[in-house]
Amino acid sequence: MKKKTLNIIKNDPWLEPYTDAIVGRHNEALNKEAELCGPDGTLESFANAHNFFGLHHTADGGWVFREWAPNATAITLIGDFSKWKIMKKYALKPKKNGVWEIKLKPNDIHHGDLYKMMVSWDGGQGERIPAYATRVVQDEQTKVFSAQVWSPEPYKWKVRRFRPDTRPLMIYECHIGMAQEREGVGTYTEFRDLILPRIAADGYNAIQIMAIQEHPYYGSFGYHVSSFFAPSSRFGTAEELKSLIDRAHELGIAVIMDIVHSHAVKNEVEGLGRLDGSYNQYFYGDSRREHPAWDSLCFDYGKNDVLNFLLSNCKYWLQEFRFDGFRFDGVTSMLYYSHGLGQAFNGYDDYYNGGQDTNAITYLTLANKLIHKINPNAITIAEEMSGMPGLAVPIKDGGIGFDYRMAMGIPDYWIKTLKEKKDEDWHPTSIFWELTNRRADEKTISYVESHDQALVGDKTVIFRLIDKEMYWHMMRDDDNMVVARGMALHKMIRLVTASTINGGYLNFMGNEFGHPEWIDFPREGNGWSYKYARRQWDLVDRKELKYMLLNAFDNAMVHLISSVYNFQSLPVVKLWEKDDDQVLAYMRGDLAFVFNFNPSKAFTGYGILAPAGEYDVVLSTDNPDFGGYGNIDESVSHLTQNDPLFAPSGKEWLRLYLPPRSAQVLRLRRATPPKSSKKGFKA
Repeated sequence: MKKKTLNIIKNDPWLEPYTDAIVGRHNEALNKEAELCGPDGTLESFANAHNFFGLHHTADGGWVFREWAPNATAITLIGDFSKWKIMKKYALKPKKNGVWEIKLKPNDIHHGDLYKMMVSWDGGQGERIPAYATRVVQDEQTKVFSAQVWSPEPYKWKVRRFRPDTRPLMIYECHIGMAQEREGVGTYTEFRDLILPRIAADGYNAIQIMAIQEHPYYGSFGYHVSSFFAPSSRFGTAEELKSLIDRAHELGIAVIMDIVHSHAVKNEVEGLGRLDGSYNQYFYGDSRREHPAWDSLCFDYGKNDVLNFLLSNCKYWLQEFRFDGFRFDGVTSMLYYSHGLGQAFNGYDDYYNGGQDTNAITYLTLANKLIHKINPNAITIAEEMSGMPGLAVPIKDGGIGFDYRMAMGIPDYWIKTLKEKKDEDWHPTSIFWELTNRRADEKTISYVESHDQALVGDKTVIFRLIDKEMYWHMMRDDDNMVVARGMALHKMIRLVTASTINGGYLNFMGNEFGHPEWIDFPREGNGWSYKYARRQWDLVDRKELKYMLLNAFDNAMVHLISSVYNFQSLPVVKLWEKDDDQVLAYMRGDLAFVFNFNPSKAFTGYGILAPAGEYDVVLSTDNPDFGGYGNIDESVSHLTQNDPLFAPSGKEWLRLYLPPRSAQVLRLRRATPPKSSKKGFKA
C-alpha cells in the first residue's frame, strides 16, 4: 500500500514523520484479517465461536456442548442433572486444537438446570463456569454462581429494523440496577416501563447501558466481567433485556452497550482466570497478566483464539440482542504496554515511541470493521484519554475505525475549574478553546460529567456547586444565593458543552436535574446498603422542589439542539470573546449562543458582532421556568445595527441585555425555516 494514500496523514501533515508506524499498524490489521479468515473466509464467518462453543440444541432435539480448554486433561459437566456429582455419562471428549465436546440426549439436561464444568489438569482440578455460558445466576443463600440451561421460546421482536438517529447523537448513560427509586436492584422490566418513558420525554435519542455483561461483584459497576456472553441475571432474563431494547427502538432510542474487552475479573471459579488450569489461556502468562491498577487480568490480543473469543462476543451482542453499538471501556489501557498509567501524552512522539501494543490496536481495528460489517449503522465509541491520533478515523483512511471518542478532557476541565478558580477568574477564551480543541478528522462525545464523576470519592458538578445547601434550600420559594449560583452555572456549563459538540453529547442518569449526593454500591464499608445505589426520581417529580426546573432546562436544551438537523456538523463560528467582561458568543447555523459568565456584572446593550438580521430568543437560562429570574425579555426581537466599519464582513452589532451568570440562545430569522429533524418542536 502506498503511504500517501492514507488520508489520516494527508489531513494532518504533522503525522508525516510517523508514516511508517501508521502504515505499519494499518497493514498489521490487514494481514491479521487475512490470516484469520483464510483465502475464502470473511471476518463475519470467523467471528462465530459463540455458535460453536457453549451449549446448543442439535437437529435431533438433543444437545451439544463444547469448550476450548487446551491445558485440560479431563472435563465433566456437573449440575442439577447429576446431583452435582461427577458421572461418566457427562464427561467431555477431547477433539483437535484443545476443543472438548459432549453430545447429550434431549432428557439428559433440562431448561432451568444449573450446571458447571469440573475441569482437571496436571496437578489440579476445579469447578468452572463455561466461557461461552449465556446465562449465569447466583444463589441467594450461598452466593455461589452457576451457569443455567436456558432454552425458552425465542423472543419475538416488534421492531424488525432500527436505524439510530445520530444527527446529533444525544446519549443518556444509565445503569439498570440503580435506575430505580427503591433500595435494591432494579430490573430490565422496571427500566423498560418506568425509565425509558422519562428518557424519551427528556429528548435523548440513545441510551448507553453500563454493567450488562455478568460480573460477580455488583459494586464493580460491571467492570470486572466474568461471563462475557451472559447478560447480568441480577437484572432479569435475556428475554426481558431484549424487550427493553425492543421498546427503546419503538421510542426511537438507540441502545449502546458498554462493552468491557480491556480486562477481566481475576476470579477463577466464576471467570476465565484459570479456566483450563493454565495462567495464559486467555491472558498473558508473564508480568503483563495482572493489571497494575485495576486488580484484573489483561487479555493476550496476540492469540488468534482470544481474538476469536472477543470478536465473536461483539457479533453475539449485536445479533442476539440487537444492540446498536458499543462504548469500548478502557481503550487507553489496551493501547499501551504501560496502560497509559503515569504518562502525560504531551506530543506525537508519545503515540509512536514503541510503547504501543500493536496486537491490541489490531484487535480494536478488526472489532470496528466487524461491527460495521454486521450493522453499517452501528455506533462505536472509544473511552480513551491519551488522545492517540486516528482512533476515530475510518480504517480505510488509516485509522482504528471508531465512530466517536469520548472527550475525556472536558469533565476534567470543569472539575479543575470548579475546584481551583474563583467565578471572576473564569475566562471565556479558555472555555471555548477547551470545548472546541479537537482533531478535525475525528468526532467526539462531549460531556460535563459521566458516571465516573458521580461515584463515591468524587463529586458531581451540582454537588461541587451547592454541596450541603442542597439538603435545606431546594424548595422553589427558598431564594438561597448558593443554590441560585449553583443552578445558574449548572445550566450554563451544560449549555456551553452541549452546544459545541462535533459528534454527540452525553449525560449520566439523574444529572440532568442535579441528582444530589454520590453513587455508592453495597459494600462492607456501608453495611451493604442500597441507599446510594439508586436514583431519587421523586425529587424531580415534586413540583415544590427546584430539581424539576433544572430538568425542564435540560429538556429544552436537548430538544433545541436536536431540532436542528445535523447540528453537530455545523461550524462553530466564534462571534465574540472578552475575558475582562467574561462574555462569550458563537454561532452554529442560525443559532447564536451568548454567555455572560460574570458573577456580578450585568451589561445593557452589550454589542456582539453577528450576521446581520433579526434575532429571536429561543432559550434563556434565566427563564423562571428554569429557576432563573426572568431578567431577559424573551418576547423582544433584536434587529442588528449597521456599522460601516464592518459592512464588508456582513456583520452588524447585535445589542443585548446580559444578566450575570446567564446564557441565551437566539435564532436568526430566515426567509425559509431551517430543516428540522424533530417535527412538532417549537423552541
